[in-house]
Amino acid sequence: MSQPDATSLDGIRIEETVWIELRDGCRLAARLWLPEAGTGPVPAILEYLPYRRRDRHRGDDAILHPAFAAAGYASIRVDMRGAGDSDGVMTDEYTPREWADAVEVIEWIARQPWCSGAVGMIGLSWSGFNSLQIAAQNPPALKAIVTTCASDDRYADDMHYMGGCLLNDNLQYGATLFTWLATPPDPAIVGSRWREMWQERLAAVEPPAARWMRHSDRDAYWRSGSVCEDYGSIKAAVLAVGGWADGYTNAVLRLLGGLSGPRKGLIGPWAHAFPHVATPGPRIDFIGYAVRWWDHWLKGRDTGLMDEPMLTAWLQAAEPPRSRYEVRAGRWIAEAAWPSPNVEALRLGLGPSGLGASPAEFVGTIRSPATIGTASGEWCPYGWGPDMPTDQREEDAGSLCFDGAPLEASLQLLGGTRLSLRVACDSPEAMLAARLVDLAPDGTASRIAYGLLNLQHRDGHGRAEALQPGKIYEVEIKLKDMAYEVPAGHRLRVALSTAYWPLAMPSPRPATVTVHGGQLTLPRRRPDETVQPPDLGEAWSPPALAGTVMVAPERGRVRVETQADGGATVDVVRNLGALHIDDVDLDLTATGSEHYAMPAGDPARAGSEARRRAGFKRGDWEVSIETRSTLASSGADWHFTATLSAFEGKTPVFERSWDLKIPRSSVNSVPETGSSAMRPGPAKPTKLNA
Repeated sequence: MSQPDATSLDGIRIEETVWIELRDGCRLAARLWLPEAGTGPVPAILEYLPYRRRDRHRGDDAILHPAFAAAGYASIRVDMRGAGDSDGVMTDEYTPREWADAVEVIEWIARQPWCSGAVGMIGLSWSGFNSLQIAAQNPPALKAIVTTCASDDRYADDMHYMGGCLLNDNLQYGATLFTWLATPPDPAIVGSRWREMWQERLAAVEPPAARWMRHSDRDAYWRSGSVCEDYGSIKAAVLAVGGWADGYTNAVLRLLGGLSGPRKGLIGPWAHAFPHVATPGPRIDFIGYAVRWWDHWLKGRDTGLMDEPMLTAWLQAAEPPRSRYEVRAGRWIAEAAWPSPNVEALRLGLGPSGLGASPAEFVGTIRSPATIGTASGEWCPYGWGPDMPTDQREEDAGSLCFDGAPLEASLQLLGGTRLSLRVACDSPEAMLAARLVDLAPDGTASRIAYGLLNLQHRDGHGRAEALQPGKIYEVEIKLKDMAYEVPAGHRLRVALSTAYWPLAMPSPRPATVTVHGGQLTLPRRRPDETVQPPDLGEAWSPPALAGTVMVAPERGRVRVETQADGGATVDVVRNLGALHIDDVDLDLTATGSEHYAMPAGDPARAGSEARRRAGFKRGDWEVSIETRSTLASSGADWHFTATLSAFEGKTPVFERSWDLKIPRSSVNSVPETGSSAMRPGPAKPTKLNA
């Protein structure tokens, strides 16, 4: 699709607020973009989010939805129940209530005079998740979806756990959702009801991070909404999109292999964003690609898209590691099917001399410094700040490393890597981090892929089991999917550590792990020039949101400091910034930060803190929310605290605090009989001013 001219964009009709009334009386607020008048009924594209279509997400909507309207679709952005200007309250992500509402929304859309009856869904992150989950509900009008930067497995590949290890993203994203759950609707839309609606939301808020931590195993809570439990439930056509720099890459190849219906996969070098605006580049004409997808499945036009390869992926080339890239070196490749017959298992053995053709007997021990991981980058990079993994040499110095010989020829890798190990531990609990590293002749060490494993989850994530000190176990670590070409003359390295902080919270007691042998299984790709990647075009988007930037956006690890005694701190900025939005005459502020501290030699005293602020101002209407969330270890428990404060102008109108002890592992907890394993500390609500 080429970029529409100004006339076609100018002809778009925009309805700022459309109300969708559900059967229980709850009204959801939506924004609607329609093609030029006289077009007639057209298919509709839905994005269904909690991220406030009126303000916080308005800029993202501006560079996507008008393009679909210009291409002949009704494009609609719906605020979920309890979010933005919609009625009700929201307490968690990906709930049956969320899906049931969406099914009603799709039914409502299909009945509208401007809709032909065919509906598609598109989404990034949250809306990418629920596009899959709602497709699994099979509403009759839903014909196709585009899911971007999302996951089919809520436990294995989301911002909560990785290999059974608690991610610090659980705290930071929990802090973000904690804050935005408490934000009010816009009085310009809902009128004088805004205070009553705000009070209802504030009274219902609980810190999401604490809820997620009390489900430390892959239990029914996580299985709900994980479509990998039953791929056969999805009948709609699925376009799965991801980026190698993103946190959610693994789902794309799993969906291609697991779904039986029409499907395609597209994976670029991108971080957490749609491919027409993402970094690292190269960006593509994602809007045109999506329109070809919609034209095929919603309008019945043969666009040739389904004749193209099932998987198109960016094969990353070796280059010096940096915390931020504008463009990532590499080239596009394609596979006609997935799993691909062009990808075979390459098995290498761990041994006393390093990484060789076959395993050999040896004994190696590792007890890493607790600060290993400061070069890890973020679990989920966004690409517009210092959040990518950097040179791994310092990490490797505190790891148990196995190096291969220089490669005689280049090696292409595409897919997932598995590391099988025989290990013993001197503690009932420990974690292992495994990194696959590209060693350049000059010594530069670039991380290709990595994985974590909580050794209490060695037999699966269903329930933790304590280690018996000294006993040898067979374990497997799954590393993240990737596409990477290792040049001739470079070497492969496997690096093992017992810490990966601050990406993951540490085991509070230092542990020594002994490795007795192991095997690395790599996805070696045989180059196939007979399957050519499609032309993905040049990126474009509709005009950006008009406004004045008051505080520039900033994101990433802005400071990593190592103390003389061996401790370390990491500071992260997570600012969407402050912006005056012209067309709604609103000042929006969204700022945040995190501070991670690791005292020297004592992971039991590691601490994490996340702060957030959301503010809205128009004329004499001024409201804001401030939150603080902290996490530390306390014996066999996590110690979690949180505060939430709401303000009108400078006046506090609501305050509440939480002080919770949450079992760190199901080994340490009594099986639940109710809905909560938390032991609540004091909560101090203050009535909202009338």
